[in-house]
Amino acid sequence: MQPHQERVLNKQMELEDNVHKLQKFLAGDILPQLPEREQDRLREQLHYMLGYNTVLKQRIEAFT
Repeated sequence: MQPHQERVLNKQMELEDNVHKLQKFLAGDILPQLPEREQDRLREQLHYMLGYNTVLKQRIEAFT
């Protein structure tokens, strides 16, 4: 694997971990205590993180 491919793979694994952490946070007890607009921003953040993760996975699949 080329160095740039390894960086993409590492970035995807890191991002996937962060996605799981954010999903857990969104399902937890703290979210309802936040202002509604902040809740919306966190959900929007997750949406874009999932999209980015999809693109990284597609790039990784294309490496083979």
